[in-house]
Amino acid sequence: MNTRETILKLISNKGGMSGSEIARSIDISRQAVNKHLRELIKAGMIRKIGSTRNAKYLIEDKSSPNISNVKKIFKLNSIAEDKVFNEIALVLNLEKKLSYNSFEIFNYAFTEILNNAIDHSKSEKCEVIVEWDNFNISFIIRDFGIGIFYSIASKFNLKDEIYSVIELIKGKRTTFREKHSGEGVFFTSKLGDIVRIRSHKFVLTFNNLKNDIFFGNKKYIEGTEVYFNIKRHSKRKIIDIMNSYAPEEFDFKFQRTKISVKLLQNEYVSRSEAKRLLAGLDKFKEIILDFKGVKNIGQGFTDEIFRVFKNKHPIIKISIINTSPEIERIIRHVS
Repeated sequence: MNTRETILKLISNKGGMSGSEIARSIDISRQAVNKHLRELIKAGMIRKIGSTRNAKYLIEDKSSPNISNVKKIFKLNSIAEDKVFNEIALVLNLEKKLSYNSFEIFNYAFTEILNNAIDHSKSEKCEVIVEWDNFNISFIIRDFGIGIFYSIASKFNLKDEIYSVIELIKGKRTTFREKHSGEGVFFTSKLGDIVRIRSHKFVLTFNNLKNDIFFGNKKYIEGTEVYFNIKRHSKRKIIDIMNSYAPEEFDFKFQRTKISVKLLQNEYVSRSEAKRLLAGLDKFKEIILDFKGVKNIGQGFTDEIFRVFKNKHPIIKISIINTSPEIERIIRHVS
């Protein structure tokens, strides 16, 4: 626990403390305490009552209907994602406001996304907003760097940022292999009720309440903004989501992925389109292709996936879901 977290816990446990009481309790100078107190006030985590020697510091009352969020700008070169989360969780008393499942999920998603901003964004700062109401809790993490879709497109030599969307949802596709497995964003996208990734002119939305994914255009923004929302008392469990894609049959390793084929277009014809879809999927043991919303697929596209790729990788299982009768006939024809 760092000094700021220690101060917050002291104030919370005591119901309010003066600066001198805090300094004596943790054995640091009053000047150092004052610096931390100013930052905590600025972040909306504590409030000051009284003045001069009679001043006391209290935890900001986040139970009030009018005060239900923390909003702060962080310098990315001087923070650790777990420390930021612990600080915010303490101020908002999240362990009491959230069920165990929701707290565990929120912690995982928040720290994964903030760590991505720290390691990938090339931004000097990011904005963090956490807010809750009677039913839900959400966060927004917004950096001002190169943008997640641009970063992926550059790493994998894609001709347009739009093609990075498919790479992002596969999992195991990372621009920083030395420090990241590519699993963090993948599992975060499955854990929330609504997860939205926005960068430059594109926005990718995972609606897990409807078991669907949407992709579209928005007004251009610099950097990347991730919005994550979940019910405060969600029945969703991290272990269940993890086991869906890293099941016991694969030694609990991330070897199963699911691709929403419709994301880029609703009709596929060529082999090059199939190759783009399949890039990197040879790292998995099972690929689930979701054809929901796909109107038509051509012979070359189908042959590349269900004959050429399958013959090249016979141990990889390719499953299909949400296919129309017409698409099923085309797949059966080449299988």
